[in-house]
Amino acid sequence: MSEQRVLITRRTPPPGVELLRAAGCTVDQLDQVEPPTREEFLRRLGGVAGAITMLSDRVDAEALDAAGPQLKVVANFAVGYDNVDLAACRERGVRVTNTPGVLTDATADLAWTLILAAARHVVAGDRLVRDGQWRGWAPTQLLGLQLAGSTLGLLGAGRIGSAVARRAVGFGMRILYVDQQSSADLERATGAKRVELEELLAESDVLSLHIPMAPEHRHLIGAAQLAAMKPTAILINTARGPIVDEAALVQALRAGRIAAAGFDVYEKEPQLSPGLTELPSVVLLPHLGSATTATRQRMSQMTAENVLAVLAGREPPNPVA
Repeated sequence: MSEQRVLITRRTPPPGVELLRAAGCTVDQLDQVEPPTREEFLRRLGGVAGAITMLSDRVDAEALDAAGPQLKVVANFAVGYDNVDLAACRERGVRVTNTPGVLTDATADLAWTLILAAARHVVAGDRLVRDGQWRGWAPTQLLGLQLAGSTLGLLGAGRIGSAVARRAVGFGMRILYVDQQSSADLERATGAKRVELEELLAESDVLSLHIPMAPEHRHLIGAAQLAAMKPTAILINTARGPIVDEAALVQALRAGRIAAAGFDVYEKEPQLSPGLTELPSVVLLPHLGSATTATRQRMSQMTAENVLAVLAGREPPNPVA
């Protein structure tokens, strides 16, 4: 594969690059943390046989045309692939792959990090101590939600949602979920009950989002849904930012229609909706869902394996299209 050039649009852990180079590929990697500009992305695509892309890289007809007919595979460094125009790829015979399964536990752990932080005012408490404003223990200071006996609602019960549910068993929580189909395995393992969205909103003390991004899911959680939740409820989003109408969320939190939120993804990432950072009841993380060393190394390896399989004329391990 010595004549095959592969573009990697960001600095990534080394296993993937090492695999590609060992196979004889020429690797063109942008050694930077931030995403490339659109202009640089299009320019670098020219003549590549494979591209390892991030969620911030929009792979549409323009990008595919910039790459030219040599492009055979787009390997997304993510489980999601809403940044890739699948129809345009199919039209040009370009295979698309992702990295499923590998980040389930890491993302479920992070969802629980947000749940615990939001439920017990961890960020506000940390700030109080660091700012020298803490005056000692007080019986009404930063009272939070007791998770034992509370209800965890899952919007989506796939790999990650189910992993979040399994962790909830240890906290003694009741579990409700909404999904296109019931999961007998999840119900047996956790006692979870499948319900309609209306019941999920009304009953959840913690509502955690685990659905993929799709046109019909944009602003699925908006003003009406937030108004249907308990005023003591917590909203957690480790899925995709546009699922939540952030402007409506800011208004709901300001008005006390829900109590708190924990977000790892955002509607116009990395931009935040006005007012979001001003709310002490919100925990905000910089898209860390899969950010463990082991997970990112495996993702790097998987993207390279997908690229090499397609370039060798084989079926990739993780095909999307």
